[in-house]
Amino acid sequence: MERLTSFEVAEQQSDRSRARALLSEAKRTSFWLDDLGFPVEAPPLAGESSADLVVVGGGYTGLWTALRAKERYPDLDVVLIEAHRVSWAASGRNGGFCEPSLTHGRSNASTHLPGEEPLLARLGEENLAELLAALDRYGIDCDVQPHGVIKLATEPHQEAAIRRLAATDPSVRVLADDQLQAEVRTAAARVGGWATEEGVVLNPVKLARGLADACVALGVRIHENTAATRLRSLGHGRGVVVQTSHGRITGRQVVLATNGFRSLLRRTRLFTVPVYDYAIVTEPLTPDQRAALGWQKAQGVTDLNSRFHYMRLLKDSAGRDRLLLGGYDAVYHFGRRVKPEYDISESTFERLAVHMGVFFPQLADVKYTHAWGGMIDTCSRFFSFFTLAGHRQVAAAAGFTGLGVAATRFAADVMLDLLNGEDTERSRTKLVRKRPLPFPPEPFVWPAIRFTSAMMARSDRREGRRGLWLWMLQKCKVGFDS
Repeated sequence: MERLTSFEVAEQQSDRSRARALLSEAKRTSFWLDDLGFPVEAPPLAGESSADLVVVGGGYTGLWTALRAKERYPDLDVVLIEAHRVSWAASGRNGGFCEPSLTHGRSNASTHLPGEEPLLARLGEENLAELLAALDRYGIDCDVQPHGVIKLATEPHQEAAIRRLAATDPSVRVLADDQLQAEVRTAAARVGGWATEEGVVLNPVKLARGLADACVALGVRIHENTAATRLRSLGHGRGVVVQTSHGRITGRQVVLATNGFRSLLRRTRLFTVPVYDYAIVTEPLTPDQRAALGWQKAQGVTDLNSRFHYMRLLKDSAGRDRLLLGGYDAVYHFGRRVKPEYDISESTFERLAVHMGVFFPQLADVKYTHAWGGMIDTCSRFFSFFTLAGHRQVAAAAGFTGLGVAATRFAADVMLDLLNGEDTERSRTKLVRKRPLPFPPEPFVWPAIRFTSAMMARSDRREGRRGLWLWMLQKCKVGFDS
């Protein structure tokens, strides 16, 4: 039996014109990027150049790779090139949830990497601890809130799932009724699970800018507005030529950190699909609005739906409190296309504004100043995979599926291990040695993803029962997520 979710009921009953009015003055751009602006532009790379290590991509993956390379091999000459501006893509558009998991949760690890769950959980926790230590070491202030994540049971059947989770994980504390309201005053749930060890929330652009500054301080050369267009291996031990928009650079080693954008390695192109995720941010909250939320520890908050939401409090550059809500829709466009116009989805923005009223009716009159979207590199196992190519002189990582704020640091070390032939605990894992199943090419992947999305929505209406199609995908170890 199917029953509309609380969010679908709210959509049916809502006045969309009201949602449009609340969004009417919102900038269709990332709050984080707009709030901080861009620093002075690094010059593009022109003409001929060379380096020991060339990093392609100025998001978290590229920045962590450049930084870890200089930390591990201080004498290395490292160049990072970015097609636009550092942090302009996923690293400047995400919600700032920085979680220890490398595998989108332990149950997902058991599906794809059985037997390695404890090892990967430990490596993920160590990686997050080292990430936070790096913030202290380099003086990177990115507004870290270290209180974990509260998972809301927004549908009655999810309450049992919360209690089962808490029974198997001692770091998860069940919050029922007044206990939940004491942490966050939401009308969407009676029960929540506070995962106290599930990472931190932070300002994603401050993190990226801080990493870039740390890279420069260690001697990394950064060039913006320098698109890499082609790779050419010169043979074993002779390096790789990276053709760029204004010239070319020869690297003894190359790291590709382009994630969901079209890979320069043809062999990896079917392993990811670009999926668009969206978010909205409120205007600064009044003291009364802020007090009405409780939420003094500013934990991250998510729900347990297949089409899940994520939300968090944040402070803007003027120190004012705001609220971010994102997720729910995960939109794939035919042909694996990535276009600037896909960053905007008015129907999704309106849907999120309606859903905000489900979570927090006390903010019914709040307006929104920012509404934006961005591309996530999704792979079929929901966590990163690695490629070594070009006579072992080129390494690539992709497929983070919305889990890249912390996992990209781990990926950076993996790629450096692979390029330098270092036998480490992390490089020996099945996570590194195994690949996910590829997605099919067009015209097959678009209808498959559309149908899978519909079945995910249906499972939310059927108390989490996944149905034959989703069961088959799970058995085949193929999935779709954002």
